[in-house]
Amino acid sequence: MSPLMDKSTRRVYTARPITLARSIGFGVLDLMGGGWNTIISGLMLYFFTTYGDVSAVQAGTILFIARIVDAVVSLIIGPLTDNFYRTRLGKKFGRRHFFLLIGAPLLLVVFPLLWISHQGFWYYLLVYLAVEMIMAMILIPWETLPTEMTDDYKLRTKLSSTRMFLSATGTFLVFFIPAQIKETNSPHAYLITGLIFSVLFAGAVITTYFTTWERKLTPEFLAELDAQPKVPVGKLVADNLKDFGSTFKNSSFRKHLAIYLFSFTGKDIFATALTFFVVYAVNGSESFGLTLQALSIIGLPTTVLAAFLMIRKGPRYLFAMSYSVIIACLLALGAIYLLQPSSTMMLLVIVGLAYQAGRSVLEFTPWNVFPFIPDVDRIMTRQDRAGIYAAVMTFGRKSTGAVATLLVSWLLGLSGFLKPGSEGGVQLDALCSDSCPLVQSSGTQHMIALVVIVGPLVLIAIAFVISRFMYLDPQTHGVLRAEIDRLEAGGSKDDVTSEARVVVEKLTGHPYESAWPEDTISPTATPVSTGS
Repeated sequence: MSPLMDKSTRRVYTARPITLARSIGFGVLDLMGGGWNTIISGLMLYFFTTYGDVSAVQAGTILFIARIVDAVVSLIIGPLTDNFYRTRLGKKFGRRHFFLLIGAPLLLVVFPLLWISHQGFWYYLLVYLAVEMIMAMILIPWETLPTEMTDDYKLRTKLSSTRMFLSATGTFLVFFIPAQIKETNSPHAYLITGLIFSVLFAGAVITTYFTTWERKLTPEFLAELDAQPKVPVGKLVADNLKDFGSTFKNSSFRKHLAIYLFSFTGKDIFATALTFFVVYAVNGSESFGLTLQALSIIGLPTTVLAAFLMIRKGPRYLFAMSYSVIIACLLALGAIYLLQPSSTMMLLVIVGLAYQAGRSVLEFTPWNVFPFIPDVDRIMTRQDRAGIYAAVMTFGRKSTGAVATLLVSWLLGLSGFLKPGSEGGVQLDALCSDSCPLVQSSGTQHMIALVVIVGPLVLIAIAFVISRFMYLDPQTHGVLRAEIDRLEAGGSKDDVTSEARVVVEKLTGHPYESAWPEDTISPTATPVSTGS
């Protein structure tokens, strides 16, 4: 038996029934995934400007630089994990799972360093950059696991639904925990929060490592891996860029990526600016702003409903439902700001609950569609490129998120935003310390309101329109998967049914004749080995 086949009996290559417990084992890592993205969009800009001794523009620059550098690195990680099996470490631990294994201890060491107060621009830039790269090293291979673990639509939906339920939990904890610690008036509230999250996130990664698996090592798959030549790193990068560009030939992916980026960037802008809005525009407290974001707990039952509707109604229905709710909530928030009623805080809670319900469906839907995108690519290329698609998704998400955060910070700075401790500023609470919020000018208050309401409104509306042209759903995927299985079994393209032809052409955006090409070798190869 060959050395490659000897590895096929390892736990990481052994498929098991996808039970609820194993679905939770996969999805628990999104406590970190959803939690970290929420920290970036909802906490970091406020933490840097209030407790980090940096201006709004400097804080936005930290987030922008780190996310752009990390986005570029993420483009390498996806293809690297696709091909990592060819190393000894990849054979032993799994091409995806190896990165989970080394990511957990790195989180424990590096993540708490981000939450030390008053360290200044360069410290936060370097530490934040390190955390971003650790997160990418874990999340990109993890995002491919539903495609690795099963071909079944319902089982993949089960995995993704469990994931999004736990992601909603992570989003809630990100705001609930610091809100509770802030109520104790501890000067180290955010550092304590960082320590708690480092342990929680690392534990989630290890749990996922031991409860998930990768694609079965069939002789055909091993032959496909062996057929990929080793090339220098420089050529690998060039080939990867070619592969990344090729993903845009996939019509379903183009639409999916546009929906994802517009809608997620919109909700990121909202989360980034909401605490500023509560504290400076409607005279609420910081802990109330955090608590308002913690209303994301409503996402737990909403996610269960979304999972049911995903199978029964499909993604277009969920997109329409979530975007309609969010647009209505943003308009209501604008009315509250303009009218400033005596019951403002109560109304914010009501609108906040509705918004968080819509947001949870917004986050649930794209990541339940994503596991089926590689199947569209499969019939176009006959290749297993889930990692490349995950890398492009991550690159786009981080790039647009970086630009959005920089724009928010720039607009705040342009409007004359005063960070705590600014000379000449008047504190909202005269008995508070120098780190407490200052009274802002009416121009700054209006700018904050425009950012939190109009910015997300425009982006969500664009995503809504694009979502009406998304055709990948349970029915079309079932037809697509059946056609892939038929062709893999040796069936002739000449025998395609009229239904399968129409579905393949709609999902890929190309004539059926171009599907299932003769050349099955990916241009992406593995770099020349320099060791293990």
